[in-house]
Amino acid sequence: MQKRFYLVLVLICISTTLFAGVSKKEREILIDFYKSTQGENWMINWDFSKPVSTWHGIEVKNGKVVSLSLFNNNLGGTLPFSLGKLRHLEVLNLAFNHIGGTIPENIVRLKELKVLRLGKNHFTGTIPEAIGNLSNLEVLDMFDNMLSGEIPKGLGELKKVKWLYLSNNEFRGSLPGELGNMESLERLELSGNHIKGGIPEDMAKLKNLNTLVLSENEFTGKLPKGILSLPQLAQLQLQHNFLDTFDLGDIHTMSEHLALFDFDGNGQDYKKRDFKRFSLNMEEIRTADTKFEDMDD
Repeated sequence: MQKRFYLVLVLICISTTLFAGVSKKEREILIDFYKSTQGENWMINWDFSKPVSTWHGIEVKNGKVVSLSLFNNNLGGTLPFSLGKLRHLEVLNLAFNHIGGTIPENIVRLKELKVLRLGKNHFTGTIPEAIGNLSNLEVLDMFDNMLSGEIPKGLGELKKVKWLYLSNNEFRGSLPGELGNMESLERLELSGNHIKGGIPEDMAKLKNLNTLVLSENEFTGKLPKGILSLPQLAQLQLQHNFLDTFDLGDIHTMSEHLALFDFDGNGQDYKKRDFKRFSLNMEEIRTADTKFEDMDD
């Protein structure tokens, strides 16, 4: 009897070591993810004979998977629906891979998520309409995919987001004024889409904004004057739109932090103007200094 007790105890210890406290359900979800994204072709893949906590890109805390970070790891295929069941996930970084298909609608159930990076993949379809449910999100990166439809108004509910990257997609329609409610927003990049209409006046409410890139779209009308005086704004790029000619008389309203202002304004030549706190060279500074490197999230 005593020998049998010790045998059971040893088996329990081995099981605990192998699965590192991660539940069978979460382990199965990860295996599903591995298969769906063609894990056999990854640059660094997973050894299922070892504890989950040792798998590349996985972080486990208190027996729960909190980070899935596989930046630039040659992932392909599509994202499985089961991914939305990793309810303790705080970081999902799959940027710079080859994942296609649509973004699973139930990804909005990941209520603990702080970082969602899907940039530089081949995603199609739309951003989930209920994206505003991710109330803890701080970084949202979906740049350089094939996403379409309109920018969802629900983004305005993301009060903690600091970086929002949606450039180089196929977004259409108008820019929702609700984005002006993203009170923590520091970087907003929407270049290379097909967004039409005017730039909402509510954008002037973004007091923490330091980078605004709206270039290469189809915006029309006037630039709201309040944007020029945003207290932290350092980079503003509006070139290659259909905006009205900028009134040079508004230069005095510009924030003292503004270092880059790129606006083609129907041929108006700004290189001849003394901007005091900043200088422009339209041939050298057409591209935003977007932070796309892998981050220690």
